Amino acid sequence: MKILITAATSFELSKLISHLNSEGRKISFFEYELNDHRIFPLITGVGAMHTAFALARFTGMREIDCAINAGVAGSYQTNFELGQVVEVLEDRFADLGVEHADGQFEDIFELALENPNKFPFSNGWINNITKHFDNDLVKVRSLTINKVSGSTASIKAITEKYNADIETMEGAAFFYACKVMDVDCLQLRAISNYVEPRNRNNWKLELALDNLNDTLIQFLDRGNPHTIA
Repeated sequence: MKILITAATSFELSKLISHLNSEGRKISFFEYELNDHRIFPLITGVGAMHTAFALARFTGMREIDCAINAGVAGSYQTNFELGQVVEVLEDRFADLGVEHADGQFEDIFELALENPNKFPFSNGWINNITKHFDNDLVKVRSLTINKVSGSTASIKAITEKYNADIETMEGAAFFYACKVMDVDCLQLRAISNYVEPRNRNNWKLELALDNLNDTLIQFLDRGNPHTIA
């Protein structure tokens, strides 16, 4: 099975790469073999633009059986534990649009600049159910943003508008690229922090990255494309 594993930054996949180097066979700079899988790690860069472009220029994209986007996320919901790994089933671009003089925000669908039900969108969301991966991870709804929420006012506005669980800077772009290129995909996120007035002291980034990579490694070591625990 050919698996593309993407992340915005190299440190988000560092433990996985170490595992591939020690337990797998390196075929080329961008390709490993492990448990009958051909694995292609790809660091896209931070944000939607870098993510979409990196996937579009990846020459082997059409031959990939499944692409996995792995990274950390901020959670709007405090019922998730910091470090918990979740699967994103719905994602959308949440800050692409117009801010009016009164502070109200309208996205591109509300402005009629884009059809909210034109493929791959459904009511402005990109929905995803993978063909290859059954798992017991909690399923969430995510927002993709260019500016991480860091003030009480912005957090209140975005949560009231979209009622999502988490936020990232790449997820919807990953889904969009995979859907347009007809590649099965999976988005995994580890909760590194709660979305609140910005305070890095409250983050559990190392724990989130450790759990995220352990989830990926566990899947690859099983050699079973249908189960992630």
